[in-house]
Amino acid sequence: MQKVQVEEAIDKSRFNKFHLIVFIWCFFAIAFDGFDIALYGIGLPHMMEDFGLTSAAGGAIGSYALAGMMLGTFVLGSFSDVIGRKRILLICLVLISVFNALAGLATSATMFLVFRFIGSIGMGGLMPVVISFMTEYSPKKNRAMTVAAMYCGYSIGAIVASITAMYFIESLGWRFMYFLSALPLLGLPFIIKQFPESISYYLPRGHKKKVAEILNRANPEGNYNETDDFLYTTAQKGSKGLPVGKLFSDNRSITTIAFWVMVFSCLMMIYGLNTWLPTMMQESGFNVASSMSFIMILAVGQIIGSLTGGYMVDRIGHKNVLLTMYLMGAICFVALSVTQQPALIYVLIAIGGACTGGTQNLVNPYISAFYPSDIRGTGLSMAVGIGRLGSITAPILIGLVLMTNLEPQTAFMAFAIPSLLGGTALLFVRERDGKTVQSGTPVANET
Repeated sequence: MQKVQVEEAIDKSRFNKFHLIVFIWCFFAIAFDGFDIALYGIGLPHMMEDFGLTSAAGGAIGSYALAGMMLGTFVLGSFSDVIGRKRILLICLVLISVFNALAGLATSATMFLVFRFIGSIGMGGLMPVVISFMTEYSPKKNRAMTVAAMYCGYSIGAIVASITAMYFIESLGWRFMYFLSALPLLGLPFIIKQFPESISYYLPRGHKKKVAEILNRANPEGNYNETDDFLYTTAQKGSKGLPVGKLFSDNRSITTIAFWVMVFSCLMMIYGLNTWLPTMMQESGFNVASSMSFIMILAVGQIIGSLTGGYMVDRIGHKNVLLTMYLMGAICFVALSVTQQPALIYVLIAIGGACTGGTQNLVNPYISAFYPSDIRGTGLSMAVGIGRLGSITAPILIGLVLMTNLEPQTAFMAFAIPSLLGGTALLFVRERDGKTVQSGTPVANET
């Protein structure tokens, strides 16, 4: 029998088939999350015409549906530490696929809202789960980059939605786009068979055989057996129930609130842009195809920001990178509100994507790595859940701005405010009170 420090065994593993399987299915799941989130903004101009909606009503429907994401983040994300992250992942994919597809059959705005709300519950619960999986099972030396690369699936999904809409939405209609949401159901049998459960779920429940199987897949050189003495930094302290209170223990209160503000700011920018960017650009004089292309450019910027930021995080740390991105975002949105040059607008939209979606993609693993493993899912889901208030608020506020006599592009100015707010909140993060906040940099947990 050998003593095995589980986290250390995974940290020192080399990227292999096991890690690739986790990466692929997390990428798959988050890609369809990005696809479905982009659908509303892409189809909104056509849906407003179909249902006879005003800008305020269109924004309100988007916000009400996003309230489902907040509910899903709180409920499903928090329960991932109780019933298992794999089960939550499967539940999320079923909700996303079935109810977003049903939204395409809606005969009224109210019916659409109901289906979209339920589908959004799954969309809200998905993000914390896949981030927690990738953080737990990625080798330490390239963890930030791996998580950032995985989360690029979100942007890839948005790009696919944009390209598909550019070619088919005029001929097949906005409803066709929602029917495509059912495609993730095809991947469920493979996820059930191939995807691992979290070790932090198995170990406190005494499933040592399953722990040994997972470790042997992640780090074959260890030759682990169920008779080994498995040690997990915090899993053995794990208690049943929702460990929300632990987010405010051990000097973590200020940082927990700072994380909530950071996510609020990012999601406010992300969902404000996803909902209204095509409409804003159409009202600014761009044609339908060009307005759709801005969502694609936004997503490309998110990918560039995620990968570049992930690369830099492994070298200079999360805090330095995130402060830079928040500041760049504020400057970018001020510039977007005044420029009239199409080429420059495309460049600024890409930068805006890097400093909103790209920033959030780096904030997520930052939060996940801060908390110990037994509350990692809860910590991230609570931050994203509170942050959903920003995603709910943004579509309504931008919709009201667009109903004024101001130029549509002036609305970009509003996005600079949450960017500055997020950067200010970041200054209050107390890294010394976290578990580990940099790739490969352990930090003392003051207990």
